[in-house]
Amino acid sequence: MGEDLTQLLLPGTCLLCGNATAQPLICPGCEVDLPGLGSDLCPACGLPSPGAQICLHCRRQPPAFDGVTALWPYDFPADRLIQALKYGHQLAVGGYVARRLAQRLEGPHWDGILAVPLHPDRLSQRGFNQSMEIARPLARRLGLPLLRQVCVRAVDTRPQAALPHRQRAKNIRNAFLCHQDLTGRHLLVVDDVLTTGATLNELARILKIHGAATVHVAVACRTLPHH
Repeated sequence: MGEDLTQLLLPGTCLLCGNATAQPLICPGCEVDLPGLGSDLCPACGLPSPGAQICLHCRRQPPAFDGVTALWPYDFPADRLIQALKYGHQLAVGGYVARRLAQRLEGPHWDGILAVPLHPDRLSQRGFNQSMEIARPLARRLGLPLLRQVCVRAVDTRPQAALPHRQRAKNIRNAFLCHQDLTGRHLLVVDDVLTTGATLNELARILKIHGAATVHVAVACRTLPHH
């Protein structure tokens, strides 16, 4: 991992293949090769679903959020972009993700954008919130207000990635606090990766308790089930 991050920090180097590039961050060849998620996706959770119908899981247990926009599967090579952002401090990746998301989100209208908040201790340790690094330039591109103080992470939960999937919803329960009346507002929530959806589901639940009419999720990557 150390060698990978050293390579990512070299100027004029593609984050994915390591070759020299005049284009910022990613060479044209690797950008073209980034795999999409296709069009047959559940409109509620963003996972593959025949005919883009609501999947069986979402019919049985609808998520608190109303829809998902994701750019790439969380797998090679897109996972390297997220690793470069979170662990390589390549904050410009956030701007790249925002540009790509803005191309997908130009149609609908929201009242504001918020990033999934980090607990202050985690933010102090990392020095930045990777979700905010996407949300800030995305708000500028869409011409929407960035809602920085709507919600805070009040509980420093264990990292979700370290837990079995079935324990993640319990771990994140009541981790967020909301300080505003959101009655009737349509919100866009931004994160880097959507895996089980536990974190985003809990945040959407809290936002709706405080009156949000709809909550749409925008992420760089969606983790797909492995068969």
